This record gives sequence, structure tokens and C-alpha cells, in this order.
Amino acid sequence: MQCILVPGYDLASSQAALTLAANHTDVDAAVGIHPHYAGEATAEDWTRLERLSEDPRVVAIGEIGLDFFRNLSPRDTQQSGLQRQLELASRTGKPVLVHDRDAHPEIIEALLTWRGPGREPKGVLHCFSGDASMALQLADAGYLISFALPVTFSSAAGPRAAAQALPDGSLLVETDAPWLAPGGRGARNEPTTALRVAAELARLRDTTPQAITEQVARAYARLVGGQVA
Repeated sequence: MQCILVPGYDLASSQAALTLAANHTDVDAAVGIHPHYAGEATAEDWTRLERLSEDPRVVAIGEIGLDFFRNLSPRDTQQSGLQRQLELASRTGKPVLVHDRDAHPEIIEALLTWRGPGREPKGVLHCFSGDASMALQLADAGYLISFALPVTFSSAAGPRAAAQALPDGSLLVETDAPWLAPGGRGARNEPTTALRVAAELARLRDTTPQAITEQVARAYARLVGGQVA
């Protein structure tokens, strides 16, 4: 199976993700309001987002979460936006794509107390930046852990330890394009970045890139309720 999941970060990008999914059979869409933009969302935006979420081509709610590093929206607004979209995911029966930066305790509490969409996986911790303990706790609660290029950095001790500790079938790979490109700021991120991530996960887990890609395909199919091609 080859597929790209495109998340929204505000209303306009959520609509754009849905348009991409409508025009490309190998693209899935998610809709959501990122914590950076939670402070800008109007009542009408939230209403329209709920309407978008009902489209059958939308496979997840996201990108949602908390970012206490940049704090581009007030923290209480971020938290209310997160709770609002967790409730939306429950109503629509769809998993969540979760952004977490410098908000590990708050994210853990929010996700462990959320009942979920009524199926597993409940969602994905995107571009995981926590440690092995956090990853195992959330994986045990029904979440997938997704790794991007930083897992290849020797300085990323927490994510690298998590990648080694997680059980089979609980991880995904991603690019986080246009961010986190090989070469740093200003460089172009490509889908092939995911291959670099898979290769590093294989090395950390003492297996083969092929085994990693097979695990990821099965995990993704479980996430969106599809079948592995």
C-alpha cells in the first residue's frame, strides 16, 4: 500500500486536504485546527470544520494538539481547541492526529482520559518527541507513534529510545513536509524522506527496512479502517 495522509492545520488547509483526496486515490485527508491557529478560529470556522469532518473521505481529525514551545495561541485556547476536537473525533468515530511540543504531561492526560472514537487505533502521536516511557504508555492505550527525520539524529535520545522500545505494529513513519527536510531550513522535503526514517527505524530495531514498511502499512490500514494492498 502506498498512500499519503494530508492533514489540515486550519479551515482552508483542511478543505485543501479534502480536495486533494477527492482528486487522488492515493491521498487521504484529515481536517483539524492546529494549536498555532486555535486562537484565530471563529465560531463559523468550528461549524464548518464539523461539516468537513463528516465527509467520508476524511479519515482522521487533525492536526490537533498543544504547542507550549511557540505558544502562538494562548494555552487555555489551545487546550479548549484540543478538547473540542477530541469530542468531534468521538462523534465522527475517527482517530486523531496529535501535535505535541513541550506539552508532554498535558497531552498524556488529555489522551489517556479521552474515551476515543470507539475503535483502535485511537490516533497518532505525530513527529514523536517524547521518551520511551511516554511512547509505551500511549501505545498501550491504543495510539500509534509516528517518527519523522529527527529520529535519525543522535541528539534525539528520547525518540530513539522510544523507537527501540515500542512493540511491533505500533509505529508509523512520516515526513512532516514541508518542515524537517534533510538539509535543514530552506531545503525541500520529499516523500523519500520517509524511506530514510524507515531505514533508521530498522537499524534501531535490528530488523530490515522491508519489515518496517510492512508493519507501517498494516498499522496505517488499521488507523484508517482500510486494507493493505
